[in-house]
Amino acid sequence: MTDNMHGWQERIRTAEERAQEESRQDGWRLRHHLMPPVGWLNDPNGLCQKDGVYHIYFQYSPFDAEGGEKYWGHYESEDLVHWRYTGAFLAPDTEWDRSGVYSGCALVEDGKQYFYYTGNVKLEGKHDYIRSGREANTVLTVSEDGRTAGKKELLMTSRDYGDDMTLHVRDPKVWKENGLYYMVQGARDMEDKGCALVFVSEDGRNWNRKNVLRKEALDTYMWECPDIFRLGGKRIFSFSPQGMKAEEYRWQNQYQSGYCLLDGDFTAEDGYRLGDFREWDMGFDFYAPQTFEDEQGRRILIGWMGMIECDYDNMPTVKRGWQHCLTIPRELVWDEERGIVLQRPVQEMEALRGASEEYREEASLEWNRSEGLELHISSVSSGEGTGELHLKAGGLRLDYEKESGVLTLAFTDQSGSGRKQRKARIGALKSARIFLDASAAEIYINGGETVMSTRFYPEKDFLSLKITVENGTVLVYHLKNMEIDRI
Repeated sequence: MTDNMHGWQERIRTAEERAQEESRQDGWRLRHHLMPPVGWLNDPNGLCQKDGVYHIYFQYSPFDAEGGEKYWGHYESEDLVHWRYTGAFLAPDTEWDRSGVYSGCALVEDGKQYFYYTGNVKLEGKHDYIRSGREANTVLTVSEDGRTAGKKELLMTSRDYGDDMTLHVRDPKVWKENGLYYMVQGARDMEDKGCALVFVSEDGRNWNRKNVLRKEALDTYMWECPDIFRLGGKRIFSFSPQGMKAEEYRWQNQYQSGYCLLDGDFTAEDGYRLGDFREWDMGFDFYAPQTFEDEQGRRILIGWMGMIECDYDNMPTVKRGWQHCLTIPRELVWDEERGIVLQRPVQEMEALRGASEEYREEASLEWNRSEGLELHISSVSSGEGTGELHLKAGGLRLDYEKESGVLTLAFTDQSGSGRKQRKARIGALKSARIFLDASAAEIYINGGETVMSTRFYPEKDFLSLKITVENGTVLVYHLKNMEIDRI
């Protein structure tokens, strides 16, 4: 370890230790979602499993709860509910990433983890930082234990991405297939159109641009966090496009995250086809998801439970020195009949279940926010949907109208911190699975066909929780807290 590395690790550790005591008194700290120990968290990075251990890295600004100098933080776990926080993993400590260690991925091979990420550099002077003033470098570092990064290697600079691209190229995702390495990166071209660059390599270090993925039907100026993977015999392209115009029942956030079916040869200019775009999550707080395949063969997605440049905020926690969290890990399942991807909280979450109660058509209880809740709402008669559904937890409201088939998530008080409402057309409501945390909620409709995630900030420690569901039942699980050790 160099003196420089020792210096930033000690500074971060000091900031984290200083925040620990205040965190214990913070009623908005979460019980079953991963958060930053202090400061700011955004994109999940480097998701993988190696030798039975799950690794979650994340964009981390430990010295500024409103974002700032970007590092990577690191959590690890054997079971996705008992975690160890090992500290900061990467820092902006070279000429290639001096303005921030931006998003990237991990490839597990030969008993090692190969981390590919974007090293961000901003130059001084008068620049628009789109066509001038920025460097977006693709950097590689290798780790044998997932906790200590090796020497950094510069693989590509902005000159390698093509003259038809602006300086906004980032977020490499790498995988190996049929003996070759593939990389996809999000981009903004010189015509200000969002796209994704496809690269191919024989050794994982020397890369050649092979193709550009586009979808003209989407009016966007930038694609971030691209991801290509197979699921149920289909190839899926996941990405976060910027610039889409909001509609009443879809694309309601400032920026979106979703997926398309990817047919054909994605390395050939005229050899592929991107299907319809479908959002991963229609709530207020979801962006920049990343997926990985675990050792059981499951495809797991984790997203950033946040949003930038929007008309609402997280100032309640910013004032306490931290901001944002990650979603619950979600297993992705291809539904052939509906032709869509379903999202389901990983089975390991069931280990947090404690006492439970079941209600018919109406539930009324007091929710102590120091513990999480898992709610299962289902139709009494199989094959048919419920009638009206109304849920109220403080100022949080979830309402389903059977006649219109519309589900509405809304806030009626200041706990939404500026959040107002999100709507989704879901047709018949057959089931809902809802996770309520101290300041977060995730809502899974009809087996994960539609998902909504949101942050919220109730002032009271105890909230009145009322649920009415015509022709349905409510099963309530009281959840134990996730365990997080620090080493």
